Parts: sequence; structure tokens; C-alpha cells
Amino acid sequence: MNILLLHTHDSGRFLQPYGYALETPHLKTLAERGTLFRQAFSVAPTCSPSRAGMLTGQYPHNCGMFGLAHRGFSLPDYHHHMARYLTNFGYETVLCGIQHEAPNADLLGYTKILDGQAFDMGCIDFDSFAFDRENAGLVCDYLKQPRDKPFFLSFGMYNTHRKWKKHEEDIDARYVAPFPGVYNNAQNREDMADYMSSVRFCDSLVGQVLQTLEEAGLREETMVIFTTDHGPAVPGMKCTLYDGGTGVALLLDYPGNPAKGRCVDEMVSHLDLFPTICDLCQIEKPDWLEGQSLLPLLKREGPFTHRVLFSEVNYHAAYEPMRAARSERYKYIRRFDERPGHILSNIDNCPEKTFLYEYACLRDTDCSSEELYDLYADPMEKQNVAARPEYAQVREQMASSLLEWMQQTEDPLLSGAVEAPVGARVNRRDDYCAEDLAVDTEE
Repeated sequence: MNILLLHTHDSGRFLQPYGYALETPHLKTLAERGTLFRQAFSVAPTCSPSRAGMLTGQYPHNCGMFGLAHRGFSLPDYHHHMARYLTNFGYETVLCGIQHEAPNADLLGYTKILDGQAFDMGCIDFDSFAFDRENAGLVCDYLKQPRDKPFFLSFGMYNTHRKWKKHEEDIDARYVAPFPGVYNNAQNREDMADYMSSVRFCDSLVGQVLQTLEEAGLREETMVIFTTDHGPAVPGMKCTLYDGGTGVALLLDYPGNPAKGRCVDEMVSHLDLFPTICDLCQIEKPDWLEGQSLLPLLKREGPFTHRVLFSEVNYHAAYEPMRAARSERYKYIRRFDERPGHILSNIDNCPEKTFLYEYACLRDTDCSSEELYDLYADPMEKQNVAARPEYAQVREQMASSLLEWMQQTEDPLLSGAVEAPVGARVNRRDDYCAEDLAVDTEE
């Protein structure tokens, strides 16, 4: 069975099939034809750790990806990467577009790289539409070629990563709602309109690739996966352990899928993709995987349950060590450093951030070392109930689950601060944005 992995940047679940007024008809069709997971989560709300987690099947602190690949972080062992593993089973493994698990794509073990471009994720002055459009064309050209072995093809789109291009005239920002939890003013509506244009463009490329897959006669022998790395780059989402940061879109279709047209409400993790691919392709699962196959859930055969899912942050622009445990009803977040307030460089520059900063909504704000949210009563995670007596038992149980997971996975954070590798570029804790001087760690 072929495997086609389509992935975007910073999209979360802000897509039409998740109920938002966004124009993504091709993704809606994929959801209707396949299976949509409503409660899918990444293991980290930052780019490289989330992608490394998904493509190694391990938590970031276990695979060793503690920060951003373009800032000097890397995996100590790329033999656990899905591309290198599938190559061992006769797959032609193909990369096109964005990868963010390595400073150099050659480390990942793909047998073919279609674009051949060295792309620095730190670059913000380029035409993201032209970049993604060209790569979609390369993907389609590849799919039209004859082949004598199955393929694993990863097509990574730069969109919807900032900076977003100005939206088209047919998107009227006057009638757009901003991201949930964001103050509704003109500049934030304009920003959402720009996101809408970016995600619509991604959807058009998905449609182009899937149409080519169909025309090449490959659709009935190909597993199609669509996902994103983490939530959008707005305050309270990307680089936070709230659902807005770790919640991701996940659409899956494959030949003979018994769950076609289903919307699945059970919690699932990016870690579950690697073992699922192994099961569907009937290849041996490696012993390092930390997720579980989705096959019993799709077939409604046997038990499938994640009682608790875990996620983490170490480095983004600056060091901000956090861990979280999420059950169906509760979210527990533990911060492992003493700090007076938000680390602003870990919030991407955007109109929403500028607005909050100008009105002192981000400055001098205390951040609790422990946060607990009752997601049934407070799905937006605004009311921290960790100190309330009536939640004392829940807090203790969730804290215990988190500690047990950290101990079982030998989380280095239990032994103290996680050091950045020599030469990594790390922002100072008081920098306003990631573009401020990033300091190299010293010998």
C-alpha cells in the first residue's frame, strides 16, 4: 500500500470539516470519503518537536528533539525516522517541500527528495505561495511516473505558517470572526482573513494532488493522511499546551477503510500514526513506538483508549519547559521554571500579539506553576481551578499521572534544566520576539 502524507504548518483544526467558516472543500471531501478525528493531538505545540514526534513515534524528549531544527537542534539518531524505517521494507521514500525534523533533509533517509532545495525555516521574506505551488507540481509529476515499488511520499506545505499573504478581494474581513479567544477588532479580523486565504490555498494544492492521484490510478492503493503540526500562530495557541496549541486536524483514508465518513470523538495522538501505518501496510512495528495503532478504533474491534495524552515544550525561540497531561475531561499543565510572566519571544509576531502587548495584557502577567482545567465546563481553558478545594483530588490524580509518565519515559526535565546543544540559537527570556538577537549557546 502506498502512503501519501500531506501536512501544513500552524493550522490546528481551523478548517471547514471541523466546523469553521473556511473554504477548504477538498479537505471536506477527504473527510467525507475517509475518517475525521475530532480529538487528535500533537505531542508538542512547536514545529520540530511535533514533527519529530509524529515521524519517529516517540515523545520529543525520547527522540531527542528539544527545539527547532533551523536553530541548531537535531535528533541524535535519525534511524528512528519513519522514512528511513520504511525504506528497510522496500518503500521508495520521497520528500517534497517542508521538513522540519533535521537541519539538513539528507539526514532523514529519504531515497528521493523532489525539490532539492535547502530551505531555512527562519526565512520570512519569500513567496510561500510560489514555493508550495511549485512543490505541488513536483508531487503531481512524481505521481504520474511509473514505479516498481510502493511509495511513502511526504508533501509538506509552508502555508499556513506566517507571514500570511494579504487575502484576496473576495474574502471580506468585515464579515469574518477572529480566532476563538481573540478580541474582535478590525486588525484581528483582517489577520483571520489572511489566514483564510492561506488555508484556502493549501486546500487547492491538496485537491490538485488528490486529483492527480486519482487520474494516475493510485487512489485505491494509497493511504492518504492529512494533518498539521500544531495550532495557529496566535497568542494562547502555538507554543502553549492548551488545546489551541496541541489540537490538530487529522484526516485518514485508505483502501477498505471500514470507518469511511465517520467522525471519531476518541482522543488520538500523532504518535498513533506510525503504528497504524505499520499495521495497514502489514510490516513489523519497531520496538521504540510509544503510540498505539488506530486500527482497532477504525474497525471497532477490540479496545482502544488513551486514558491520558501527554505533551511538552522545551525550547521554541527561548527556553520554556512545560509538560501537560490531558484526559477527556481535564487538562493539567506543569511549568518547570520560575518566571514573572509570558516569554514573549515564544509568541509569534502578529496583530493579536501587538494588540495585547500595547494594552498590557501580556506584560507583567503571572503564570501559575500548575494549571488545571475542567474541559467540560471550560473548553477554552480560561479558568484555572488548580487551587480550588473541590478539584483537589482531580489535581492530585492528574499530577500523579504526569509524574508517572515523566518517570517511565525518563524525562530529563526531572533532573533539572534541559541544556541546549552547543551552537544552538536561543533567545533571551526578556526578548520581545524571536527576531531579536538570538544568542548562541557556548562551549
